[in-house]
Amino acid sequence: MTDPLLIEAAERVFSDTCTHEAIEAAEREGWAACVWARVAEVGLPWIALEGGSLVDALQVLRVAGRYAAPVPLAETGVLAGWLLAASGLPVGEGPLTVVPGRPEDTLKIVGDRLSGVAHRVPWARKVERVVALIEVEGAWVVAAVPRSGMVAEARVNLAGEPRDTVTFNGQAHVAAAAPGVDGAALRYRGALTRVMLMAGALERMSELTVGYTNERVQFGRPVSRFQAVQQHLVQGAQDAALVGMAAHGAARAASRCQARFEIAAAKLLANRAAHTATRAAHQAHGAMGMTREYALHHLSRRLWAWRSEYGDDVFWSSRLGGAVAQAGAEQLYPAITAGSAALEV
Repeated sequence: MTDPLLIEAAERVFSDTCTHEAIEAAEREGWAACVWARVAEVGLPWIALEGGSLVDALQVLRVAGRYAAPVPLAETGVLAGWLLAASGLPVGEGPLTVVPGRPEDTLKIVGDRLSGVAHRVPWARKVERVVALIEVEGAWVVAAVPRSGMVAEARVNLAGEPRDTVTFNGQAHVAAAAPGVDGAALRYRGALTRVMLMAGALERMSELTVGYTNERVQFGRPVSRFQAVQQHLVQGAQDAALVGMAAHGAARAASRCQARFEIAAAKLLANRAAHTATRAAHQAHGAMGMTREYALHHLSRRLWAWRSEYGDDVFWSSRLGGAVAQAGAEQLYPAITAGSAALEV
């Protein structure tokens, strides 16, 4: 069980630093130095690598999602740091990122030199090293490249977060990947980070919507009392609760096993909730939800961006549906109740 003091510390750090102004500035500049400094000061990016557990690190990500934290928290510790530590390479103390691995990537490693292009790499222009997981002649290797060995072309996602195109042509620190670490393992772990971020963002978006509709008065009473608005509030609340439970279950399962069924199901639920919950929240807010000065868009745009990262609706629907169909009708209920213990996705 995650230490409540850890969550309290994370809440304090993010609430102090992730102000509306700081998030807006990060979107303009591609980096939030003040946020990263505080996060690094208390060691949040490296929890799972320095005495904490994977569940601890994922719960901190959930808090980060609540505050739309504009820093590579998931990439530094849970993804890139995990690849480095598992392969015996040094993690270091600065911000890291990871190549998500997309079909259009053209990475190639010869000896200790990495070349080629990787797409939609989070915060590549600002981190100290980019970590890539590459298959070489049937074996997986981890390559860490410093900023001097690459050129990052600035790109952003829908939320304004850096998702850069990176061209590599330089020396890398290379090591064999740990047993069981391959492209699929990275995809599932990446999907789990997005589930946790989305769970936090959905919770906060529901809270914002309830608060706003209680304060907004029309025809002499709060708009939250109108039936049509109440339907939006219920939609947002139930989406947040459902994804929150799925995220918790997937995180706990991932601490015991590969948890591929739980992660796939949780990511699909989160992706779908990103559509229904953001629609409900914006309809309940009306014109206010569309203004730059109001915080709702910091959450809704991130939800729409994160839903396409590490597998969209079509990808995870196909994976889950294919696995269930292959297992047969008799395994449907056991798969639902037993998860990865009964079905491998």
